[in-house]
This record gives sequence, structure tokens and C-alpha cells, in this order.
Amino acid sequence: MSLLLFNWYAMLASFLGTSVEFVEALTIILAVGTVRGWRTSLAGALTAIVILIVLVFGIGESLVQFIHLFWVQLIVGLFMLLFGIRWLRKAILRYSGLKALHDETESYEEEVERQRKAGENKKGIDSFGFMTTLSITFLEGLEAIFIVLTLGSSSQTADTGLMQYTILGAVVAVIVVLAAGLILRKPLASVPENSMKFIVGVMLTSFGAFWVGEAIGVDWPQADLSIVYMTITLLLFSWLTVKRCKRQMGQSSRITEMQKEVM
Repeated sequence: MSLLLFNWYAMLASFLGTSVEFVEALTIILAVGTVRGWRTSLAGALTAIVILIVLVFGIGESLVQFIHLFWVQLIVGLFMLLFGIRWLRKAILRYSGLKALHDETESYEEEVERQRKAGENKKGIDSFGFMTTLSITFLEGLEAIFIVLTLGSSSQTADTGLMQYTILGAVVAVIVVLAAGLILRKPLASVPENSMKFIVGVMLTSFGAFWVGEAIGVDWPQADLSIVYMTITLLLFSWLTVKRCKRQMGQSSRITEMQKEVM
């Protein structure tokens, strides 16, 4: 049962992480398609996706076949831990009000304006629009690949075939996001992107801590199920941190207002 839970946990993390990255890429793809044409926009995005798929299958196999178990656990765990903490830190800052929430509608309008300022469209595939969607899809996809490979490469520690689960989660995410965007023809502003980043940050941080512990010989209670306990604990801690930051910001605002009244 714990093995099945472990696989689904990894697939969910892969799905959510990839969804977040491709929601951001989709915003640019739609902006380019609106201004430069859908042929140009989709050609750049699909080219990047093909390159990313080759990287996943090429690099992924190398990681799990030619690197010693200890180094897989340690390196994968550290990278996942650092990556998760970065996402979680940004999420806490955004929910605390210390950093602006990401707005896909605003990003879309900015990109549309940038594309219009780039001049007239060229016949056939427009090079400016093509390189825009290729680069954004590739860059956002690289972060998604990192999640897929780090989660999936840990599968060989127990021969669970976890790589297949993480790849499946990523593929489903790409299909769902791109299909929704192309059908609606507008940014997916209603997608709770900031909340998804918060959840993925918690999941990756917990997963990373687990694999670093495995590498240095920590005997986790109830084996793989300890990841679930760490996730719940970290989620609660993050929520309390957000509440504390909001409370302190409120106190600081009241003090500032009082000082202005005195002056």
C-alpha cells in the first residue's frame, strides 16, 4: 500500500509542477498566437516540447542506470529540497502580502504589447514569434523536466518504476493545459496557480528531505509513509508562517499610521 501511495504522490507532484510551468508558457503562446499567428506560435511551442521529450528519455535513463544508488539519493534529494524550498519561499511571500501574486492576465497583456512593438509579421513562420514561444516553452519545460527527473530517478532505489509515473503526470499536465488554452483562447487566469506552487513547494521539500535522509542512513518511521507526515507538518508550518507574517505586517502598518497621525 505504501508503495502505491508513494507512486501516486510522485505523479501528483509531477502533474502539479508541470501544470504550473506550462500555464505560464501557455500565456505567452496565446499572446504570440494572437499577434503573430497560430502557426508561428504553435510551431515554436511544439519544437520545444519535442526537444524536452528527447531530454527526458535520454537523461532520465542515464541517471537511473549509471549513477550509484547513494549518489542518486543524495544528489536528487538535495536538488529537490533546494528547488522545493525556493518555490515554497515565494509562495509564503505571496500569501503573506510581501510579494505580488502572479497574474496571468497581466502577463498576457504585456506580451501582446511586446509582440506588437516588434514590427510587422513575416510571411510563413515569423522568426520573432517562433523564437519567443520556443524559448519560453523550453525554459518553463526545463523546470518541469527537473521535477520529473528528480522524482523519477529515485524510483530505482526500490525498483518501483516511479519514472513512468512522473512522466505520465507530466504528459497529462501538458495535454490538459494546452488543450484548455487552445479551446478557450485566453490565459488560464482562473487556475489557482499560486496555490499550486504552494502545494508543489511543500511536496518537493518533503520528498527532498526524505531522500537526503535515505542517503545518510536515516531510518524513517513507517518507511515511505513518512513523506506524507512530513508534507502535513510542513504545510501546517508554512500556513502558520503566513499567518504570523500577516499579523506582523498588520502591526507595522498600524504603528506607521499612528506615527503619521502624531506628526
